[in-house]
Amino acid sequence: MDETTQRKISDARTLRAVAHPVRIAILEQVTINGAMTATQLGDRLDETPANCSWHLRKLAEYGFVEEAPGGTGRQRPWQATHLGMTWGDEEGGPLETDFQLAGRAMTEVLVAREVDRLRDSQARAADEPLEWRTATTSSQSMMWLTADELEEANEAVREALMKHFDRHQDPALRPPGSRLCAFMAWGVPTYGIADPTPSSE
Repeated sequence: MDETTQRKISDARTLRAVAHPVRIAILEQVTINGAMTATQLGDRLDETPANCSWHLRKLAEYGFVEEAPGGTGRQRPWQATHLGMTWGDEEGGPLETDFQLAGRAMTEVLVAREVDRLRDSQARAADEPLEWRTATTSSQSMMWLTADELEEANEAVREALMKHFDRHQDPALRPPGSRLCAFMAWGVPTYGIADPTPSSE
């Protein structure tokens, strides 16, 4: 695995190939837990080994996973090739391209996955110690921003979320008592709520 960089995706076909709930779940497992076989993944994800094997081959075809050392036949372990991925529009590029549509589909899969994770966390909250119930939170707000300010705010959030990213691959950096926690954030313009501020021209 490339532990220093995230894979930058720049074509629609690759984005569409990974934008599948089972494939995202597989990538999450092998990224967090290391190399796993299709059987191990099936047990974790409540999927058949055959289905996991098929998705693993598709992920390998597009360079997201590769065979790990050791194992034979159906007991072959697979590992992630990169620690995460990024994608985005080319600056000043055309609207509604295949790449944009594929990116939107990918985002929808990820958001749906995180919403399910949020619901699961809420359902289990009563079983958590007080310190974890207190630390767990969600927030929502709206504010008037320029495009530059929105970009700055999104970048600040991204920097905060990536602050401890190196702990994924180096367990020695994880403080005692730390747990794997999930975050998701977005900053977008709203529609149908308020008219834009009149131009000062």
